[in-house]
Amino acid sequence: MNTNHHQTPGHSRFRRVRRVLPLALTGLAATLLTGCQQVSQSLSIGDMSSGYNREIFWMSVWAIALSIIIFIGVSYALFYTVNKFREDKHDAPPAQFHGNNRLEVILVVVPVIIVVFLSVLTVRSMARLNPNINADTVNVDVLGRQFWWNFSYPEAAAAAGGVVTNGNEIIMPTRQKVALTITSGDVIHGFWAPNIGGQRAAMPAVKKTWQVDTDRAGAYQGNCSQLCGASHANMRYKVVALDQDRYNTFITAASAYRAPEPAPGSAEARGYTLFMQGKTETGALACAACHRVQGTPAAGAAGPDLSFFGTRRTLGAGMWEAMTAEHWEAADAKARLHEWIKHSPLVKPGSLMPTYDGSEYRVNGKVQKGGVLTDAEIDDVAAYLRTLQLPEEADYWKGTPVQGAPQGGTQ
Repeated sequence: MNTNHHQTPGHSRFRRVRRVLPLALTGLAATLLTGCQQVSQSLSIGDMSSGYNREIFWMSVWAIALSIIIFIGVSYALFYTVNKFREDKHDAPPAQFHGNNRLEVILVVVPVIIVVFLSVLTVRSMARLNPNINADTVNVDVLGRQFWWNFSYPEAAAAAGGVVTNGNEIIMPTRQKVALTITSGDVIHGFWAPNIGGQRAAMPAVKKTWQVDTDRAGAYQGNCSQLCGASHANMRYKVVALDQDRYNTFITAASAYRAPEPAPGSAEARGYTLFMQGKTETGALACAACHRVQGTPAAGAAGPDLSFFGTRRTLGAGMWEAMTAEHWEAADAKARLHEWIKHSPLVKPGSLMPTYDGSEYRVNGKVQKGGVLTDAEIDDVAAYLRTLQLPEEADYWKGTPVQGAPQGGTQ
C-alpha cells in the first residue's frame, strides 16, 4: 500500500533532512580527515627571531602603553566627574569652564604630544624596515601565480644557463637581510611568512621590494594572504633558513647543478622521455612545455621550477608534505605524487596543469581534453622527478628543524 498520500508536509521534510544529514556529516568527516593528512605547523607574528617582528613589537608596546594610560586617565576623569557632581549632592547648576584657558590648552597639547610621539616612532620603524640594499643583502625574486610560487636568485648564475630557481620553497641565510622583489603573473596575491616578517602584496606588472630576516635556522610556513581564486588556501610555501655556511653550500651546489642523466632502459629514462616529449598518440602534453629543469632542454615558465624537486619536501605548493625519513620513497608520498601527475585539477581546484587520465580540465575558462598516460607511465615520470636532487651536502632539509611543528623534529 502506498502511504505517501497520508504523510504530512512536515513529516516529509523531516524524512528528507534525515536522509541528507548523514551525507553531510560524512562529507564533513572526509574534509576533516583530509586536513589531518597535512603536517600542522604554527605561525607567529610574535617570533622574536625576526628583526622585523622585534621592531613592530616594541613599537606596539609604546602604542599599547599609551593607550592604557589614556584609557585610565579618561576613565578616572569620567568617574571622578560623575561622582563629584552628582545631582543628589548639588542643587545649584554646575560651574561652567568656558574660558578656562589652562584646561583648553591641556586638552589640545596632550593629544598633540601623544600623536607626535607615536608618529616619530612610526617613521623610525619605517626607516629601519624599508629595504636597505647593500653588498651583504641577499636578493631573491618572488613570482606568485595561481596557485604556486617561484623563487629566483638573480645573483646566482646557473652553469647550465639562467639563474638558480626553486619552486614553492625559498632558501635564505640567517642573520642577514633578505630583499624580496615580489610580483605576480596573473592576479593579486599576498606573500606572508609571519615568522620572518610582514606581508606584501604581489601585484601584476608591479615589482615591490620587501625585506625579511631571521636569526634562527629552521623551516617556516608561508601562505598567500590575499584571496586569489579557487585554491587560495592551497597556495603555500616553505621558508628554509640556513646558517651562513650551509646557505653558501646550497647556492654553490645549486649554481653548478645539472639534472642527472638516467640510465638507459630504466624507469627514470622512460620518465625523462615522457617528461620532455609527452605522448603525441594519446594527446599527453610534455611536462617540459611548462616546467624548467636545470641542465636539460626543459625551460618552461608556466609552472614551478622542478630542478630540485627530489630534494623538496612539498607537493602541490604545500598541499602535501613528505616529511618522513623515507621522503618521496614513502608509500603515501608516492601515491600523492602519482595522483598529482595523473589529474592535478581534480585534487587542486583551479590548477592549470593538464590531466593525464583523459579527463577534462579548464584553462582560462575553456574546457580542455586531457591526454592519457598509463599508471605505469605516470610512475615512470614520478621516478624521474625523484632523481632531481641536489648533492647530499646541499640538502637544505637535512637536519633542519621544522619550527612550529607539534614535535619540533628535524629532517
